[in-house]
Amino acid sequence: MVKDWNNLHYALAVARAGTLSGAALELEVSHSTVLRRIDALEKALDTRLFHRHARGYVPTEAGRLLMSAAENMQDQLDQLVGRVQGVDEQLSGTLVITTVPNLVPQLMPIMRGFQRQNPQVRLQVVSERRQLRLEHGEAHIGIRPGARPTAPDYVVQAGITMQNTLYASEGYIRECGLMNSLDDIEGHRFISSVEDMPFIPYIDWVSRTVPETQVVFRCNEFGPFEEAARCGVGIAAMHCWSGESNPDLRRMLPPPEGWRTDLWLVTHRDMHRTRKVQLFLDWLKQALAELPPEIGIVS
Repeated sequence: MVKDWNNLHYALAVARAGTLSGAALELEVSHSTVLRRIDALEKALDTRLFHRHARGYVPTEAGRLLMSAAENMQDQLDQLVGRVQGVDEQLSGTLVITTVPNLVPQLMPIMRGFQRQNPQVRLQVVSERRQLRLEHGEAHIGIRPGARPTAPDYVVQAGITMQNTLYASEGYIRECGLMNSLDDIEGHRFISSVEDMPFIPYIDWVSRTVPETQVVFRCNEFGPFEEAARCGVGIAAMHCWSGESNPDLRRMLPPPEGWRTDLWLVTHRDMHRTRKVQLFLDWLKQALAELPPEIGIVS
């Protein structure tokens, strides 16, 4: 019984080359490695596959039968690999994109534009704060804000640096007024996260600066920040891509310098060069480059 199919690959190389040295050159391994593989295969089959001559290796009758079958297997494998690679190169099927929930509304017009141009591609969005594992096939493309992803075998490209600031509704501003600076918090109500997030500058600012009595509403996701601010609950810190696209919200202050968030485009190296992935990445990067600077800065 053949337990290591690589040994058959070595035997086929010997049959084609006629010598151990020729097979070793083709396979880019040592002469002794080829010999060890042939000996292991003959031992596993309990059959001599080659006659050893001074001029080289000649297949026995059993060897010719096995090499013929191996040739057919190799041809079928080559055809299968070609078809599989062809599937990756076809501009069709499903493209799975993962991002955080509060970026979905802003990305949706970009995705719709891509699909309008490429109707045969079905887009699937998985919105989670958790970073999906691209190496396990959970998604093809990740669009992630925050620190640069460092997982091995990931291809990470810079998207934009998103601006962030404070927003409130017109009704809230009529009630409580605008802020003149980040120090001007007296008399204002704020919206924040249920978690301490020192790695997110604007959430950390609320935690460090705003008295607990003025934080009147908390939620576990960033998406509800916008809805709470729109309803006049209080002032919410959010990325300007979201705030500027909502006509019911008004910017309270220019974006503070330290409140920027990097956006990363992430793929796995095994999928990075496929046609669908490259086409969508090009489309996305072009769309991000066209955003006004008050929303994002191209990295």
